[in-house]
Amino acid sequence: MRTWCGPLNIYVYMLLCRDGSYYVGSTRAALERRIGEHQAGTYGGYTSRRRPVRLVWHQEFQQITDAIAVERQLKGWGRAKKEALIRGEWEMIRKLSTRRGGQEVKE
Repeated sequence: MRTWCGPLNIYVYMLLCRDGSYYVGSTRAALERRIGEHQAGTYGGYTSRRRPVRLVWHQEFQQITDAIAVERQLKGWGRAKKEALIRGEWEMIRKLSTRRGGQEVKE
């Protein structure tokens, strides 16, 4: 049985890789530790071949389900929309969420 230890800290984050690509991930561990693991290539995978990486955006969540939903959403975004998020340009994100026919995309 799990005893109450306070709220979980779950992070969704975006890294800028050496090749200019973006990596979106999530962690329940300390964010600094996870970024260090990416820098060290600890687990192999996408970022290990694109080091060094730089943290360009993150958000903390209390519920794992919320974090997973946001991570999946961001992974579906194009480069322009990710860069608008990094810059905090909410109006641009809204514009980029509009289809050519003028209907907003539900995300």
